[in-house]
Amino acid sequence: MIYLIDNSNISEVLSIVRKAVSKFERPAVSVVANRDPFKVLIATILSARTKDEVTIKASRKLFSVADNPQDMIKLGEKKISELIYPVGFYRNKAKNIVQICKELVEKYGGKVPDTMEELLKLKGIGRKTANLVLILGYDKMGICVDTHVHRITNRWGYVKTRTPEETEMELRKKLPKKHWKEINELLVSFGQHICKPVKPQCNTCPVQKLCPRIGVR
Repeated sequence: MIYLIDNSNISEVLSIVRKAVSKFERPAVSVVANRDPFKVLIATILSARTKDEVTIKASRKLFSVADNPQDMIKLGEKKISELIYPVGFYRNKAKNIVQICKELVEKYGGKVPDTMEELLKLKGIGRKTANLVLILGYDKMGICVDTHVHRITNRWGYVKTRTPEETEMELRKKLPKKHWKEINELLVSFGQHICKPVKPQCNTCPVQKLCPRIGVR
Protein backbone atom coordinates (compact mmCIF):
# COMPACT_ATOMS: atom_id res chain seq x y z
CA MET A 1 0.00 0.00 0.00
CA ILE A 2 1.26 3.51 -0.85
CA TYR A 3 0.76 5.92 1.99
CA LEU A 4 0.43 9.64 1.46
CA ILE A 5 0.19 12.65 3.73
CA ASP A 6 -1.52 15.53 1.96
CA ASN A 7 -4.17 18.13 2.66
CA SER A 8 -6.81 15.44 3.06
CA ASN A 9 -5.20 14.31 6.31
CA ILE A 10 -2.54 16.86 7.34
CA SER A 11 -4.79 18.22 10.11
CA GLU A 12 -5.27 14.69 11.45
CA VAL A 13 -1.51 14.05 11.31
CA LEU A 14 -0.65 17.28 13.13
CA SER A 15 -3.29 16.50 15.74
CA ILE A 16 -1.57 13.14 16.35
CA VAL A 17 1.81 14.89 16.55
CA ARG A 18 0.43 17.51 18.93
CA LYS A 19 -0.74 14.81 21.32
CA ALA A 20 2.53 12.87 21.00
CA VAL A 21 4.77 15.84 21.85
CA SER A 22 2.62 17.15 24.71
CA LYS A 23 4.71 15.07 27.13
CA PHE A 24 7.96 16.70 26.02
CA GLU A 25 9.32 20.10 27.01
CA ARG A 26 8.70 22.81 24.44
CA PRO A 27 11.62 23.85 22.19
CA ALA A 28 14.24 26.05 23.85
CA VAL A 29 13.28 29.39 22.29
CA SER A 30 9.64 28.98 23.29
CA VAL A 31 10.70 28.16 26.84
CA VAL A 32 12.95 31.18 27.44
CA ALA A 33 11.59 33.94 25.20
CA ASN A 34 8.22 34.64 26.89
CA ARG A 35 6.82 36.25 23.73
CA ASP A 36 9.49 38.97 23.91
CA PRO A 37 10.71 39.72 20.33
CA PHE A 38 14.23 40.59 21.52
CA LYS A 39 14.54 37.41 23.56
CA VAL A 40 13.19 35.37 20.66
CA LEU A 41 15.82 36.90 18.38
CA ILE A 42 18.77 36.34 20.72
CA ALA A 43 17.70 32.89 21.92
CA THR A 44 17.29 31.74 18.33
CA ILE A 45 20.84 32.88 17.57
CA LEU A 46 22.10 30.97 20.61
CA SER A 47 20.15 27.83 19.68
CA ALA A 48 21.95 27.22 16.37
CA ARG A 49 23.94 23.96 16.56
CA THR A 50 23.32 23.80 20.30
CA LYS A 51 21.30 21.38 22.41
CA ASP A 52 18.11 22.76 23.91
CA GLU A 53 19.20 22.29 27.51
CA VAL A 54 22.38 24.30 26.84
CA THR A 55 20.43 27.00 24.99
CA ILE A 56 17.94 27.36 27.83
CA LYS A 57 20.63 27.64 30.50
CA ALA A 58 22.74 30.10 28.50
CA SER A 59 19.75 32.24 27.51
CA ARG A 60 18.49 32.54 31.06
CA LYS A 61 21.96 33.41 32.30
CA LEU A 62 22.39 36.09 29.63
CA PHE A 63 18.90 37.59 30.00
CA SER A 64 19.31 37.83 33.78
CA VAL A 65 22.07 40.37 33.09
CA ALA A 66 20.85 42.01 29.88
CA ASP A 67 17.41 41.70 28.27
CA ASN A 68 17.52 44.63 25.84
CA PRO A 69 19.87 45.86 23.08
CA GLN A 70 21.32 48.75 25.06
CA ASP A 71 22.39 46.61 28.03
CA MET A 72 23.69 43.92 25.70
CA ILE A 73 25.98 46.45 23.99
CA LYS A 74 27.28 47.56 27.40
CA LEU A 75 28.20 43.97 28.26
CA GLY A 76 30.41 43.65 25.18
CA GLU A 77 31.59 40.57 23.31
CA LYS A 78 33.90 39.18 26.01
CA LYS A 79 31.30 39.20 28.78
CA ILE A 80 28.58 37.84 26.52
CA SER A 81 30.94 35.03 25.47
CA GLU A 82 31.48 34.13 29.12
CA LEU A 83 27.76 34.16 29.88
CA ILE A 84 26.66 32.04 26.92
CA TYR A 85 29.46 29.45 27.05
CA PRO A 86 29.29 26.53 26.12
CA VAL A 87 26.79 27.15 23.28
CA GLY A 88 28.17 26.25 19.88
CA PHE A 89 30.41 28.93 18.32
CA TYR A 90 29.88 31.12 21.39
CA ARG A 91 32.53 33.68 20.45
CA ASN A 92 31.10 34.24 16.98
CA LYS A 93 27.59 34.42 18.42
CA ALA A 94 28.68 37.01 21.00
CA LYS A 95 30.16 39.12 18.21
CA ASN A 96 26.99 38.81 16.13
CA ILE A 97 24.77 39.67 19.08
CA VAL A 98 26.66 42.90 19.74
CA GLN A 99 26.54 43.83 16.04
CA ILE A 100 22.80 43.16 15.81
CA CYS A 101 22.12 45.10 19.01
CA LYS A 102 24.00 48.09 17.60
CA GLU A 103 21.88 47.91 14.45
CA LEU A 104 18.70 47.73 16.54
CA VAL A 105 19.68 50.82 18.52
CA GLU A 106 21.00 52.85 15.58
CA LYS A 107 18.34 52.00 13.01
CA TYR A 108 15.25 50.95 14.95
CA GLY A 109 15.40 52.84 18.24
CA GLY A 110 16.24 49.66 20.15
CA LYS A 111 13.11 47.85 18.95
CA VAL A 112 13.16 44.58 17.04
CA PRO A 113 11.49 45.06 13.62
CA ASP A 114 8.12 43.39 13.10
CA THR A 115 8.32 42.76 9.35
CA MET A 116 10.16 40.11 7.38
CA GLU A 117 11.74 42.74 5.13
CA GLU A 118 13.32 44.67 7.99
CA LEU A 119 14.34 41.61 10.00
CA LEU A 120 16.28 40.25 7.03
CA LYS A 121 18.29 43.47 6.92
CA LEU A 122 19.87 42.58 10.27
CA LYS A 123 23.33 41.06 9.91
CA GLY A 124 23.25 37.27 9.87
CA ILE A 125 19.48 36.95 10.23
CA GLY A 126 17.82 34.51 7.84
CA ARG A 127 14.23 33.53 7.18
CA LYS A 128 14.09 30.88 9.92
CA THR A 129 14.97 33.37 12.65
CA ALA A 130 12.84 36.14 11.13
CA ASN A 131 9.78 33.88 10.96
CA LEU A 132 10.27 32.79 14.56
CA VAL A 133 10.47 36.42 15.72
CA LEU A 134 7.26 37.24 13.85
CA ILE A 135 5.41 34.19 15.18
CA LEU A 136 6.62 34.02 18.79
CA GLY A 137 7.45 37.67 19.34
CA TYR A 138 4.64 39.43 17.49
CA ASP A 139 2.00 36.72 17.01
CA LYS A 140 2.07 37.35 13.27
CA MET A 141 1.63 34.83 10.49
CA GLY A 142 4.72 32.95 9.39
CA ILE A 143 6.13 29.50 8.76
CA CYS A 144 9.42 28.80 10.51
CA VAL A 145 11.28 26.01 8.74
CA ASP A 146 14.34 24.52 10.38
CA THR A 147 16.02 21.19 9.66
CA HIS A 148 13.30 19.25 11.53
CA VAL A 149 10.40 20.79 9.61
CA HIS A 150 12.29 20.36 6.32
CA ARG A 151 13.20 16.73 7.02
CA ILE A 152 9.85 15.58 8.36
CA THR A 153 7.59 17.20 5.77
CA ASN A 154 9.76 15.60 3.07
CA ARG A 155 9.66 12.21 4.83
CA TRP A 156 5.91 12.51 4.87
CA GLY A 157 5.85 13.28 1.15
CA TYR A 158 3.90 16.43 1.95
CA VAL A 159 6.56 18.43 0.09
CA LYS A 160 9.41 17.44 -2.20
CA THR A 161 12.13 20.04 -1.69
CA ARG A 162 15.90 20.31 -1.41
CA THR A 163 16.36 23.13 1.11
CA PRO A 164 14.55 24.57 4.14
CA GLU A 165 13.83 27.77 2.20
CA GLU A 166 12.23 25.79 -0.62
CA THR A 167 10.21 23.93 2.01
CA GLU A 168 8.96 27.20 3.49
CA MET A 169 7.79 28.43 0.08
CA GLU A 170 6.01 25.15 -0.66
CA LEU A 171 4.35 25.14 2.75
CA ARG A 172 3.17 28.70 2.19
CA LYS A 173 1.43 27.49 -0.96
CA LYS A 174 0.02 24.27 0.47
CA LEU A 175 -0.28 24.17 4.27
CA PRO A 176 -3.61 25.44 5.67
CA LYS A 177 -2.97 28.75 7.41
CA LYS A 178 -4.38 27.50 10.70
CA HIS A 179 -1.22 25.37 11.03
CA TRP A 180 1.38 27.96 9.99
CA LYS A 181 2.32 29.26 13.42
CA GLU A 182 2.38 25.90 15.20
CA ILE A 183 4.13 23.63 12.72
CA ASN A 184 7.66 24.55 13.81
CA GLU A 185 7.11 23.97 17.50
CA LEU A 186 5.29 20.69 16.83
CA LEU A 187 7.83 19.26 14.41
CA VAL A 188 10.91 20.41 16.34
CA SER A 189 9.74 18.38 19.36
CA PHE A 190 8.61 15.53 17.12
CA GLY A 191 11.95 15.56 15.30
CA GLN A 192 14.03 15.68 18.47
CA HIS A 193 12.27 12.78 20.16
CA ILE A 194 10.56 10.58 17.56
CA CYS A 195 11.21 11.39 13.88
CA LYS A 196 14.94 11.77 14.45
CA PRO A 197 17.50 12.49 11.71
CA VAL A 198 19.22 9.16 12.36
CA LYS A 199 17.36 6.03 13.49
CA PRO A 200 13.86 7.52 13.62
CA GLN A 201 11.49 5.59 15.88
CA CYS A 202 9.24 4.46 13.03
CA ASN A 203 8.08 1.26 14.74
CA THR A 204 6.56 3.16 17.66
CA CYS A 205 5.70 6.40 15.82
CA PRO A 206 2.04 7.39 16.19
CA VAL A 207 1.98 8.54 12.56
CA GLN A 208 3.40 5.28 11.16
CA LYS A 209 0.12 4.14 9.55
CA LEU A 210 -0.01 7.26 7.40
CA CYS A 211 3.69 7.96 6.78
CA PRO A 212 5.37 6.82 3.53
CA ARG A 213 8.81 7.09 5.22
CA ILE A 214 10.42 8.69 2.18
CA GLY A 215 14.21 8.52 2.41
CA VAL A 216 14.20 6.41 5.59
CA ARG A 217 16.42 3.35 5.37
